[in-house]
Amino acid sequence: MLKRSIRQRTLALLLGTLLVSLSLISWRSYRDARHEIEELFDAQLAQSARLVQGLVMREMEPLARQALQTALDAAVNARRDQGVPGHDYETKLGFQVYAEDGNSVLQSAGAPNGALQQLAAGSASPFSHLAGGYHEVLLDGHAWRLFLLHDREDALWILVSERGDVRGELVGKIARRSLLPDLVGLPLLALLIWLAVGWGLRPLARMAQLLKSRDPDNLAPLLLAPLPQELEPVAASLNRLLQQVNQLIEREKRFIADAAHELRTPLAVLRIHAQNALQAASEEERERALEQLIAGVDRTTRVVTQLLTLARLEPSAQRLGLTDLDLLPLCRETLAELTPLALARGQELTLDVDELADFHLSGDAASLATLLQNLVGNALQYTPDGGQIQVGLQATAAAITLQVDDSGPGVPATQRDKLFERFYRQGDGQGAGLGLAIVARIAELHGASIELADSPLGGLQVAVHLPRQPLSTTTGAQPRPHATGATGIR
Repeated sequence: MLKRSIRQRTLALLLGTLLVSLSLISWRSYRDARHEIEELFDAQLAQSARLVQGLVMREMEPLARQALQTALDAAVNARRDQGVPGHDYETKLGFQVYAEDGNSVLQSAGAPNGALQQLAAGSASPFSHLAGGYHEVLLDGHAWRLFLLHDREDALWILVSERGDVRGELVGKIARRSLLPDLVGLPLLALLIWLAVGWGLRPLARMAQLLKSRDPDNLAPLLLAPLPQELEPVAASLNRLLQQVNQLIEREKRFIADAAHELRTPLAVLRIHAQNALQAASEEERERALEQLIAGVDRTTRVVTQLLTLARLEPSAQRLGLTDLDLLPLCRETLAELTPLALARGQELTLDVDELADFHLSGDAASLATLLQNLVGNALQYTPDGGQIQVGLQATAAAITLQVDDSGPGVPATQRDKLFERFYRQGDGQGAGLGLAIVARIAELHGASIELADSPLGGLQVAVHLPRQPLSTTTGAQPRPHATGATGIR
């Protein structure tokens, strides 16, 4: 059913409803027509009995009675082929007149024999307990409808009879004639409904044809006017989807262009270092060139790693898997991995935390570890040798604050908004300019906010406020940092 077209489903629904309605109406009409016909036939039976009552008297002379019998037989048995107007059903009607003792006084040719006797079966006195009115009996294999009239003045029983198949035949004809227009008109009505539904769905077909004929690279909004009210939300949703896809493609194009531009220089530098190593005149120059080559490879590796991280955190990527975790052990493990880098430069990397506080929250462990790595890595890079980097955790009932302070040169307040732009580097920094962009994206996915301020150590303070139960995040703009005071560079 779901694979059918809208036209087929609509047509099936309409015709099904129409068929059921017509069936109920026809059944009701058939019952009413049958009842009315039965009433008409019963009225004719009663009328015929009273006419016979008016013609027959008990004291009627035998000759007069015989003449009346002959006349009635001739009238009833008259046929149209003899030039006398009549009807075929006349021979299926009959009347009988009985005396009180059960003797037949008068009888038509079509009347059933023994009808009155069957009604009186079982009674000691054959006709004393008979009730007048309508009766139904089975005689000679046929069902008969009887009307019994008791003429008390003349002491006569008048019985008018009619075969049941006559009534059934007439009712059947009426039913067939009443249903015939419905049976003939239903296919025609189905065709008209099919055409009407097709005409009503023409805007939808036009929209489908327009979508099929569009170039795959054409992401321009659909221009379909005028549209029915039912299709306006569909067209608006499609245009909104096309706009989102176009924005996503444009964002990916910019990202690829920026990445290519960012990698072009490191690769060129690597080639120069390699050439210098090949052309070195002495072992000292070769070792120096190789060291520079290794440093360039490390920097290029960081750029590629951060580019992959950003790609994983893009709005089109898979949603984060939020679980209940303890942020304190995660911070300790991450800082343990970064400690060798700090020791190599004589820097002091410390963790300031209240051991008794509760640091449980709902988040993605891998993404939060990446966030801390980029914050601390950024601080290690821009803090001079022998400097200090301090990581702190503060807990409240609703959120946990992750804070990173350094003793570096800091960032002016006017330039702090640019820190979250991709490939932005301050001064002669050797980074890729992607660290804080990654931090901003991870914070956005966790519904967190970022605050930039002056550090008590003299450098920059970056505080990430992580809610314990993040709300449903969107893929909108990055969280704007709150900058207070004036600090150094990144």
